[in-house]
Amino acid sequence: MSSNLNPSGKTVKVPGPDHPITIEPNPARVVVTLAGKVIADTREALTLREAAYPAVLYIPRKDVDMTLLERTEHATYCPYKGDCSYYSIPAGGARSVNAVWTYENPYAAVEEIKAHVAFYPDRVDAIDVQD
Repeated sequence: MSSNLNPSGKTVKVPGPDHPITIEPNPARVVVTLAGKVIADTREALTLREAAYPAVLYIPRKDVDMTLLERTEHATYCPYKGDCSYYSIPAGGARSVNAVWTYENPYAAVEEIKAHVAFYPDRVDAIDVQD
């Protein structure tokens, strides 16, 4: 694994054998619902697998009803992916605060997830993956 610092002084790590990250197109239809509303509906999701973590579906923003989301001040940092921003889904109440995350300027190793969002499964009613 190699690492260095970005201009803001944050550690940047590159995926490798000790921390693999793979991103591949998911051919299924993915529908995210909450409070009786379809939040996202796509056939262009990406599946990101990172080390031993559960796989995450990243959905193109163009297939998400962004009007149902509300950006929050919450932010985190991943040395493999970069700065992460969050959205809440007001229709879900307190359970859906910071339910959605996105890497708006991801590092080169994961640049495919740019313009995509991901949902915490326990903060929405369903992430339905249909064949």
